[in-house]
Amino acid sequence: MSASGLLAQLLNGLASASSLFLVSVGLSLIFGVTRTINFAHGSFYMLGAFIAYSSVDVLSPHIGFWPALLLAPLACALLGALTEMLLLRRIYQAPELFQLLATFALVLVIKDASLWLWGPEELFGPRAQGMEGSVEILGRQFPTYDLFLIAVGPCVLLGLTLLLTKTRFGTLVRAATQDREMVGALGVNQAWLFTAVFALGTLLAGLAGALQLPREPASLEMDMTTIGAAFVIVVVGGMGSIPGAFIAALLVAELKAVCIWLGVQEIAGVEISFSKLTLVVEFLVMAVVLIWRPWGLLGKPQALARSSGQPEQPLRSAGRGASAAWLALLAALVLLPLAFGSEGSYTTVLLTDIFVAALFAASLHFILGPGGMHSFGHAAYFGLGAYGAALLVRQLNLPMEAALLLGPLVAAAGALLYGWFCVRLSGVYLTMLTLAFAQISWAIVFQWDDFTGGSNGVTGVWPPEWASQGAAFYWLALGVCAIGLYLLRRILFSPLGYALRATRDSALRADAIGIDVRRVQWTAFVISGLFAGLAGALFAFSKGGVAPDSMSVTKSVDSLVIVLLGGVQTLAGPVVGAAAFTWLHDTVARNTEYWRALMGATMLVLVLLAPQGIAGYAQTLWARIAPKNKAEVAP
Repeated sequence: MSASGLLAQLLNGLASASSLFLVSVGLSLIFGVTRTINFAHGSFYMLGAFIAYSSVDVLSPHIGFWPALLLAPLACALLGALTEMLLLRRIYQAPELFQLLATFALVLVIKDASLWLWGPEELFGPRAQGMEGSVEILGRQFPTYDLFLIAVGPCVLLGLTLLLTKTRFGTLVRAATQDREMVGALGVNQAWLFTAVFALGTLLAGLAGALQLPREPASLEMDMTTIGAAFVIVVVGGMGSIPGAFIAALLVAELKAVCIWLGVQEIAGVEISFSKLTLVVEFLVMAVVLIWRPWGLLGKPQALARSSGQPEQPLRSAGRGASAAWLALLAALVLLPLAFGSEGSYTTVLLTDIFVAALFAASLHFILGPGGMHSFGHAAYFGLGAYGAALLVRQLNLPMEAALLLGPLVAAAGALLYGWFCVRLSGVYLTMLTLAFAQISWAIVFQWDDFTGGSNGVTGVWPPEWASQGAAFYWLALGVCAIGLYLLRRILFSPLGYALRATRDSALRADAIGIDVRRVQWTAFVISGLFAGLAGALFAFSKGGVAPDSMSVTKSVDSLVIVLLGGVQTLAGPVVGAAAFTWLHDTVARNTEYWRALMGATMLVLVLLAPQGIAGYAQTLWARIAPKNKAEVAP
């Protein structure tokens, strides 16, 4: 370690902070004004890089490098405005989670559109014209372009500050960030304000992607790798706070730089690799900030929404007809392998995946729908259950039966620890804290090579002989899933379930009548983690092992998409959503290279036409038809 090495890393951190600030500040503006969790913001960052590549490649001989490079943010702003007007404007009145589903669907569409236009390969852009060289700082060469990036961040900060403090548009943006309902009540055209803010946000994301092109190649993975870090910066800095986003970007980037500089250090006889912390340092920072100051470093508590939206429909126990239908479905699933024989092996494998997905989604629905607690990190408990079961088999030589019982307890222990912190928050801050804990868990299993197998995971975890013959494991998965779904349903209609829904509807009223709100939510969090872990344990034995991907952000998003597709306000939603999502993913992926776009388009259609989900739409349709049928048969 040396002072010059530290300075070099700090300068690299400043350059990275500048790029991170550009993409994050756009998300912060959109998030603060529209209250939309724009999952597609990383896609506009990716588009900025790709469009910049094409613009520079085609137009730079005619108009110059820098003008061609700056066409990308303008194109992203135009696409952002069209997206807001054609899609998001139609669903502002829908629950926030459905807006998330729409933007995630947009991610899938944009990714496959980029794949079709630019191909799967990484595209290396040219060096920045006029900034190809380097300068010497304390005996070390530092790229000139990185010095330029360091200057860009403060310049954009100054420009945005002047825009928001010296113009009428900025006044409206600041007012909407604090209380958008009041802005609408004062006669401001919210539609055009939201469009302008969304266009500005996507312009900044496109600018960040374009300016990053001389430093790294444009690739299809830029969207997901960027959006997680951007969310962290927004939450740490404070929702809607421009200076907060700048400070948060500096804090995260410089901490990563220091970790790289420290490398591997021996502390108290133990070697610690600080460089590995770069994968999780931003989430550690977010967890600490949210626990200490839930609204961020420079953020302010949000004003209470005056419009609560569509009220939640009360849960009702299944009638005789519905119970008979579920029993008939269960009987059909039990008999299915006997009907198809060996020809149905693929069908049973696909149905096993559906069973696991249904139980996993039902565990998330338990806290999401009746509990009102939004989670971006539910895959942490799925992965803990899977790793727990797999390690019990591989390390302790326990049988599958014992691992299926004990593995979920590992997930419950994780939920017990994480939930104690999470239930003290609400809204988007709760959502982001669950994401932080999930990423911390992922980083641990990804880097703990000696125990978890690192990136390779744990392999060789197969069912015993009795469960691997014929359709035995299929029946086992069906039985475990059916029992799990039944128990979750019974809990929802127990006193704990009624108390949980009371805390969702009004925490203040629940507290006033003697319900311990935090204890009820914490208990529900642990129960949810337990059943997610059970699904994870089944998954490990069905696939013969487990890898870190099982607790990644993508896995959490998949479970959230399943719940939303099925319907948040219906108990059948997780089952219907799991069947639709798994079947659609399998069918489309086998028949076209652009399966993401087709899945995304399907999700967009469902969001626009049936925001209550498939099961919710069917329930609503039946409620409309049933009275007509009764009237027709009446004497």
